[in-house]
Amino acid sequence: MRIAIVYCHPWEGSLNHAILEQVTANLDEHGVEYDLMDLHADGFLPFYDAEELRLFSSGGTHDPLVTRYLGFLRAADGLIVITPLWWNSIPGMLKGFIDKVMKEGEGLSHTVSARGVHGELGNLRRAYVLTTSTSPKSYIRFLNGNAIKRIFMGQTLKQLGVRRSTWIHHGLVRGQAGDGAWARRMRARHARHLERVRTMDFRF
Repeated sequence: MRIAIVYCHPWEGSLNHAILEQVTANLDEHGVEYDLMDLHADGFLPFYDAEELRLFSSGGTHDPLVTRYLGFLRAADGLIVITPLWWNSIPGMLKGFIDKVMKEGEGLSHTVSARGVHGELGNLRRAYVLTTSTSPKSYIRFLNGNAIKRIFMGQTLKQLGVRRSTWIHHGLVRGQAGDGAWARRMRARHARHLERVRTMDFRF
């Protein structure tokens, strides 16, 4: 089994980076191979320039990271996405990853016909989307549009051929600095979440 990991956060000291470390430790322990796409560390440019746009209709690219990333996705059996939620949705870097890496054409990421979008990434049997935010999951789902479940997972990933997706969210990511009771409570809560990720059974 081989897993593609998309990681989207610029700071190594973030909770997201700690989640990434727990995910890779989990996969290592179970002997699961993976390819890591660390968008910020790799220097990925999440936008189209004129040449990239010129190549769009042919499914081509002049960005070697696009070729590399799409190759990882096509070779994988499952997908793990690790990202914060900023302003109610995924960051621009991750949106740009979808915009630029997902190329139309047979043997790429998807095809389009009069009948709609057909995903070419059906090899990705399941996606796990691990998010963090200052907001709890209930707020995001019921009061904030539920963009991750309805759009990112329910539309975008589905259109690419990913049939099953699981969303794991950790909210209230704030106030952990200092020695007060609240800060200690938040740090303990974060530690429990990291342990959950470290020991969870990823099923693809």
